[in-house]
Amino acid sequence: MTAIHLPAQLVSLPPQIEPPKIDLQNLLQQTVEIGKFCTQNAAKIDRHGVYPEREFESIATAGLLTAPLTPKLGGLGLGIEASSIVELLQILKQIGRANLAVGRIYEGHVNGLQLLQTFGTQAQIDTYARDVRDRHKMFGVWNAEDRDGVKIIPLGKGKYRLEGAKTFATGCGCVDRPFVGGMLPNGDWQLCIVSMDEVETTIDPEWWQPAGMKATASYKVDFTGVILDQSELIGQPGDYYRQPWLTAGVIRFAAVQLGGAEALFNAARQFLQSIDRTKDPYQEERFGKMAIGIESGQLWLQGAAAQLRQYHATFAGDPALTSPNAQALVAYANMVRTAIEHICMETIQLVERSVGTRGLLPPEPTERIIRDLTLYLRQPAFDASIANIGRYALQNAATDSLWTDEPANTRI
Repeated sequence: MTAIHLPAQLVSLPPQIEPPKIDLQNLLQQTVEIGKFCTQNAAKIDRHGVYPEREFESIATAGLLTAPLTPKLGGLGLGIEASSIVELLQILKQIGRANLAVGRIYEGHVNGLQLLQTFGTQAQIDTYARDVRDRHKMFGVWNAEDRDGVKIIPLGKGKYRLEGAKTFATGCGCVDRPFVGGMLPNGDWQLCIVSMDEVETTIDPEWWQPAGMKATASYKVDFTGVILDQSELIGQPGDYYRQPWLTAGVIRFAAVQLGGAEALFNAARQFLQSIDRTKDPYQEERFGKMAIGIESGQLWLQGAAAQLRQYHATFAGDPALTSPNAQALVAYANMVRTAIEHICMETIQLVERSVGTRGLLPPEPTERIIRDLTLYLRQPAFDASIANIGRYALQNAATDSLWTDEPANTRI
């Protein structure tokens, strides 16, 4: 393990940047162009010790880092305003289709800005919005840990000292402002933001030796000795685990994962076309199943967006208010996550059977995409998510109105 003082600008961009002038339709088109480069470069960065530097230079320049900020902060409210959830999921799926590692890191940035704008004070929001808008700083959420997890120790006079480490710190090398969760002396869980370019941390790249998602650079980071100000603690203790925000966010990584399934489908189809194996009836059956699954995943994402729009004008609601529909939103988000995981797993299995051993050897992209998607699908608490769905369904009598406020007789 080596002590690394990260440079002031992790992504190679000037320290002061003219905020990009962005609109949603232009952003969607630029995402398509960025995706083309991500696809072309995916195999090159599929190795230990690298991260998608050039990809995030393009993402920053296009305005995708700024887009999740609300319009008054210079963004588009992408994914923060419920009206733009469809476009956010479309962008996440597009990036995931191009490279799952890039999609994973970008989804973490969106998650971080959602947490900031939901639970931060106005002063904190303004400060960190300037970091994103004017300096292209990237956010992330580093919450996983082992036994040597992070503790936040009050020092008095508004100062705090961190002790311990985070694992799966996705985006080491390009994430400048990670949300880091830690335990207070009373056992409460507190979020803070660490400015990685202003502190010294001990980073262990060797901890990350995965079969897939190598380019996420999800290292172990020891924060022991980092001193924070009160202004760098975000929200109240326990806010990170508040519902429905915590679970509603799973639709974001589900969108990235579905993009990976689409990429796998396309790569397998191109491989079979290249060896003239598309007319076999068993291949046709497999691709028919995959097409149904992928379209089903798209419909699940549309359903999730509709649920969020119906729930509140902002993502998962106002934290100062309690909604009677929160449990329904949580259960629906868990359904989306579960359904898309099943779709992705079936796609992997059908592609493996379709392309055979020859199609699973590098440099065929199917080999890398399967590794990446298999690892990315291993999100925590899968069984608990399904149990939550069943518990909610059992506690509600009318099955035709579990997921909507509309009268039952108006539904198809």
